[in-house]
Amino acid sequence: MRIIFMGSPQFAVPPLEHLLASKYQVAAVYTQPDRPAGRGRGLVSSPVKQAAQARGLTVVQPDSLKAAGVVAQLGGFKPDAIVVAAFGQILPKSVLALPRLGCLNIHPSLLPRFRGASPVASTILAGDDFSGVSIMVMDEGLDTGPVLARAQIPILDRDTTGSLTEKLSRLGAQLLGEVLAGWSRGEITPQPQNESEATYCGPIAKEEGEIDWRRPAIDIWRRVRAFNPWPGCYTRWRGKQLKIIEAVPLGGEANAGVGRVVALDSKAGFGVGTGDGILVIARVQMEGKKAMSADEFLRGQRDLLGTVLPLP
Repeated sequence: MRIIFMGSPQFAVPPLEHLLASKYQVAAVYTQPDRPAGRGRGLVSSPVKQAAQARGLTVVQPDSLKAAGVVAQLGGFKPDAIVVAAFGQILPKSVLALPRLGCLNIHPSLLPRFRGASPVASTILAGDDFSGVSIMVMDEGLDTGPVLARAQIPILDRDTTGSLTEKLSRLGAQLLGEVLAGWSRGEITPQPQNESEATYCGPIAKEEGEIDWRRPAIDIWRRVRAFNPWPGCYTRWRGKQLKIIEAVPLGGEANAGVGRVVALDSKAGFGVGTGDGILVIARVQMEGKKAMSADEFLRGQRDLLGTVLPLP
């Protein structure tokens, strides 16, 4: 089976590696063009490009898949299937129609829940007990194609978007191997998605990371996890950004006033009053400084206790 693989971030690397380990013929790897990054704004290759080049694979980086020349080049690889994992571009109808086994997408949610750009963060924000991956046959809609298989895992209280994405990447890689074999033999019947159960999630904006202490503690806790590693959850202290890296809602009826910083009896860190309950802060990072425990931060910022942190 000849496969074209399309992906860009680290999420897509384990599925690519699984294809290679399973002896599929990866004719070419398509990934996003190199982008400026870092303080020097030098061009940086995607994790998928780096992985593909390390294995001597053909790498193609089109600005768009809509150009006739790009479609013709893709067709020249004569793929039996195109496997997509967080590629970052819309596949036009001309590309969807190329492979005889279709274009298969690894989507990190239990479709039709959380179609769209930020399914992992949205699952944590919603407080779901489970997440998972779905492998679907792509059509012209946004994650609307029929599903070939799903697999789910529990979401742990300590899971962040970073840690959960890594788990789902490996789960998707494993599921892909099972699906490709059965799909190529005609043993899998695609299941249409239930449109009445569909939900959508858009891209996350950087400003969503600023904490509104009027929210309930459990909601802010979910946001701290959902926005880790990007864009991060933060408040402000002494005119600088104070990032909240780890936190947990304090059980019981305790409250302290919205945004007020309080000491905690026999608890590590410090607490902040919210619209409902107290959020225990365990790890922080002051703008321009290294990350540290909340205890360590408090030892150097004694006047933090009793102050009221600003609202957005």
